Amino acid sequence: MHRTAGVGLALSALGIAAYVAGVLHPYPGRAFAITAVMVGITICAISEGRLVGGRE
Repeated sequence: MHRTAGVGLALSALGIAAYVAGVLHPYPGRAFAITAVMVGITICAISEGRLVGGRE
């Protein structure tokens, strides 16, 4: 797995965990959990486009 894709996956997982925590116990700034998920998915999508012709 490429480092960029790993960062995106980790950010998405962290955002999902923060969202679940916010549903169970509301805390200030919990809306940023949705932003973290969206940015993480975007980073994963962008990282896959870096391979062209099987080379980096």
